[in-house]
Amino acid sequence: MAEERIDVRKTYKMYIGGNFPRTESGRTYKALDSEGNLLANACQGSRKDFRDAVKIARGAFDGWSSRSAYNRGQILYRIAEMLEDRRDQFMKELGPIGFTTAEAEADINAAIDRLIYYAGWTDKYQQVFGSVNPVASSHFNFSMLEPTGVVAAFAPENSPLLGLVSVIAPIIAGGNTCIVLASEEYPLPAISFAEVLNSSDVPGGVVNILTGFREELAEHFSSHMDVNAMCYTDDLPKEMKKTIDENASLNVKRIVKRPVDDWYDEEAQSPYFVTDFQETKTTWHPVGF
Repeated sequence: MAEERIDVRKTYKMYIGGNFPRTESGRTYKALDSEGNLLANACQGSRKDFRDAVKIARGAFDGWSSRSAYNRGQILYRIAEMLEDRRDQFMKELGPIGFTTAEAEADINAAIDRLIYYAGWTDKYQQVFGSVNPVASSHFNFSMLEPTGVVAAFAPENSPLLGLVSVIAPIIAGGNTCIVLASEEYPLPAISFAEVLNSSDVPGGVVNILTGFREELAEHFSSHMDVNAMCYTDDLPKEMKKTIDENASLNVKRIVKRPVDDWYDEEAQSPYFVTDFQETKTTWHPVGF
């Protein structure tokens, strides 16, 4: 009689620079299912992990922001294709954390559609939000949007896939790079989504995903001097908001507060979410030259 086979359990790591490292601290915490049973051990990311991710995101920024808008749209569409191919994997990820089969399918469909939505906006938001400005002198005056740089973000706690995608997509659609802290309670779908990113055409370092505790990392996310903007979507504790706002003022970091109750709602997607992470550059050009 053959011996009973032991399943090979998946190891969940972080996603930094196109690789899957363990946290430098060696710490983990327990990721539980909806009934409190152990699903896996997730990395408890540290300040050093975040600093490493920022350095890598900064290094990836020039290459990503210089890509054509059309190419960024192609890549976002490719992420959607790869997510479609891994549908069964995410059904298995979402089921144990409380999603019914129908709810999990709806969440995956919405995440795919959201990626395609922002893929369509990559080569259009400049036309919609840029402008030719009337001036009194003999000049052309143009206002154009440029990516702000490196963005740090908290993914929503209760929407570990659709919410995560809805945070990442508008940031990278506009040419920014990002470091995202996954849902603290339900981190596993975020790492599986990192596998989707890794198998698509997204250059390493454009999207970096950490797992860990908001309470520990909020100060580091908001105080790092090479982070240009920070985004969060949940209603954070008052003291955490205060810490983030005070730290952001040190380098005039833009804070985007986007509380969303229903990630399926049409108001959870908008081209304005792309422009939240853009800077307006105005250029003067003499007429006749």
